[in-house]
Order: sequence, then structure tokens, then C-alpha cells
Amino acid sequence: MKGPQEIIRAPLISEKGSLLAESTQQVLFKVQPDANKIEVKKAVETLFKVKVVKVRMARYLGKVRRVGKNMGRRPEWKKAYVTLREGDKIDFFGGA
Repeated sequence: MKGPQEIIRAPLISEKGSLLAESTQQVLFKVQPDANKIEVKKAVETLFKVKVVKVRMARYLGKVRRVGKNMGRRPEWKKAYVTLREGDKIDFFGGA
């Protein structure tokens, strides 16, 4: 079984994520491609001590990239939209 630090790779800090956090109590995370909604929910609740109401997921395939004549592929990744309970909040910037 994977630990919470392995499931959640990083918070996604973007303009869309900031708007979602302000308006709909949602936070975006970059998670492992093989993680499911239940694992993400448990990981967020244990790491950040908040109550998760709902989790939605989106899968992204790695883009094909080329450097000279060598072809490669960026890794696949998954985005999790985590909806928090009313009143709960995750602050990534420490109140800045």
C-alpha cells in the first residue's frame, strides 16, 4: 500500500486552481496515474487534516517530444479536483 506522500505528488497552483479555491471550495492536486478517488481522499484527509466531500479525476497522456532525431514521451499524469467541506481550507502559501 502506498503512503499519502506517494499518492499526492504536488498541488497544482494555477489561475484556474486559484479561482476554484475561492469560489467552490476545490483544490487541485497532481497525483499518481494509478491512484483512485478513495486513495486520494484518504491521502488529503490525513496530510492536511480536512474533510473531503468529493473527488473528481482527469487523466492526461504524456506528449510526444523530440530532441534532434531522438523521440521521447513525457510521463502520463493525473489531476484530482478535491472538494472540501464548507469552512475547511488548505493554504499552500502560509497566509501570505
